[in-house]
Amino acid sequence: MSLPPGFLEELRNRVSISSVVGRKVVWDLRKSNQGKGDFWAPCPFHQEKTASFHVDDRKGFYYCFGCHAKGDALSFLRETENMSFMEAVETLAREAGMPMPDRDPEAAAKADRLGALVEVMEAAARFYRGQISSRAAAPAREYLKGRGLAEDTLARFEIGYAPEARQTLWSHLTGAGVAGAKIIEAGLAIAPEDGRAPYDRFRGRIMYPIRDLRGRCIAFGGRAMDPAAPAKYLNSPETPLFDKGRTLYHAGPARKAVGQAGPLIVAEGYMDVIALVAAGFEAAVAPLGTAITEAQLRLIWRISPEPVIALDGDAAGLRAGYRLIDLALPLLSSEQSLRFCLLPEKLDPDDVLRSGGPGAMRKLIEGAVPLVRLLWARETEGQVFDSPERRAALDKKLRAALAQISDPGLRAHYADSLRALRSETFRPQQSARGPGRGQGGRMSGRGRGGFGAPAPSAALQATRSTLLASSENLDVAESMREEVILAILCTHPVLLSEFDSDLDRAEMRSPAREGLRRALLGADPGAVPAGLPTPARVEAERILGLGHVRVSPPVRQREDASLARLCLREELAKLLTRRGAEDELRDASEDMAHLADESLTWRLKQATEMRQRAEQTRLTDSTDLGEDREALSRELSQMIAAEIWVKRKK
Repeated sequence: MSLPPGFLEELRNRVSISSVVGRKVVWDLRKSNQGKGDFWAPCPFHQEKTASFHVDDRKGFYYCFGCHAKGDALSFLRETENMSFMEAVETLAREAGMPMPDRDPEAAAKADRLGALVEVMEAAARFYRGQISSRAAAPAREYLKGRGLAEDTLARFEIGYAPEARQTLWSHLTGAGVAGAKIIEAGLAIAPEDGRAPYDRFRGRIMYPIRDLRGRCIAFGGRAMDPAAPAKYLNSPETPLFDKGRTLYHAGPARKAVGQAGPLIVAEGYMDVIALVAAGFEAAVAPLGTAITEAQLRLIWRISPEPVIALDGDAAGLRAGYRLIDLALPLLSSEQSLRFCLLPEKLDPDDVLRSGGPGAMRKLIEGAVPLVRLLWARETEGQVFDSPERRAALDKKLRAALAQISDPGLRAHYADSLRALRSETFRPQQSARGPGRGQGGRMSGRGRGGFGAPAPSAALQATRSTLLASSENLDVAESMREEVILAILCTHPVLLSEFDSDLDRAEMRSPAREGLRRALLGADPGAVPAGLPTPARVEAERILGLGHVRVSPPVRQREDASLARLCLREELAKLLTRRGAEDELRDASEDMAHLADESLTWRLKQATEMRQRAEQTRLTDSTDLGEDREALSRELSQMIAAEIWVKRKK
């Protein structure tokens, strides 16, 4: 059904997103600023204790800083209530008192046709479910019992049985008044081309109903009880209801459970999903007998941004994972990726659960590796890189894989990870063991850094604990700049609204400072810093106690808002300019392997000049300070330089 222009915009204007979301969450009143339409709450999509779920009433969007769920009121209803798009529209329209537009006749006819097919499929599901208790289904019941499925599990998944007879379902449905053409169109029966009577598609099989995200039965999967059957598993054919490459088994319930019951697990088949759910891993889905398609992968990411792919512990399972890498690489982004759970050899999730219980499976899921590690394993497993040529060939393969990633920033991070894995893998071959040959048959070098040189001594605890040695503070000046920015905002909270857009882009390098930045975004100036959440308040107190912060002019002179405004503008500009230059340098450096022309040279030159300008301290927007601005600039620069020198000396 098509909607007239402006209908959705009017609908969103009439219904506030906070009223829709507020029915599912409890707002954190200390962090929320209802007057500004700024709301915070624990996320309804994943388990957490802190309020990282943000709703902006003015913009009409929500975003979770933990699981990265985002959308508007319509998408919230679709995700939490398992609604289709039109169902969500109709729900909001009723709430807003807006009449729905007249339905398009063609769309209405198509919807009626699909609705009739769904009714046929539901009748078949009830029939199959009833047959599981029949005498003919005794072998099927014994098989299911042997797989460890209890009665409540059979009922939950509506597992049934298709009798061996040729026309059992056909006779049942036609006897109930269902048109034969509908039974055939739904894929439940086959009409022979020679004109003979139609016959049931599924016979002598355990039946698994397949439902869509709305919970409608759209297809069946059947497992043959006869070992000599041509196909062990048989799915419904493509129908107006069912597109196998766009459907996942158990997708609807998994979408509701994801986050609360752990990560989304993508298994191989029906029984794996059923076993996982029975063991408490309710957020589990499976493709339908085929390798994961692009449409299925996009559906998986709609349910969860970082699902766990549970690979069967055999060669076929590993090959499936390798194929999925090539499918996923062009679609990756900072908000959607994959992790891989590598199961023991020749075991699937059902085997793991039956042998080791839920604890064994949970341990494997928690140990799932990121996609980049499986990519590295694919390109290196079983190979020997004992020559420059072989290593060059490996580098070429890795560059080709990196080229598939469209996001420049993500591509750069993948390159960093692959370089680290390369170093980790080949380091034993490069380490010195004294005079003679090192590991891997390579002759160790002489002199500085070669064989005979003593191994570097371990870093002292005092060195490891310094700011310079901290992994989160590789650039001391930038860390100090972040601290000064946050300190100015904490001591002059009236500037928060003026600089909120810049603060929104100024992501901090350390988790503690980043938490304080998020807390300051949208915070009530009157509640800063005493009314901030405890972790943010503790970080603010720590920063305000630092030596280079205490003596900085804007913090020292708290009554001078104009000075604080000037310094804050300067520090934010330098921080953001430098980071933009770093991004450009990283992207340009990444392109050097593929592009070496004048345009690349120009990009590197421009990025270098941007970074140099960012390091210069010029306070350009100050008519109030007059000639004092250069003195202030020098004072700030001298203090930061002195603080860096002191920390290095320590």
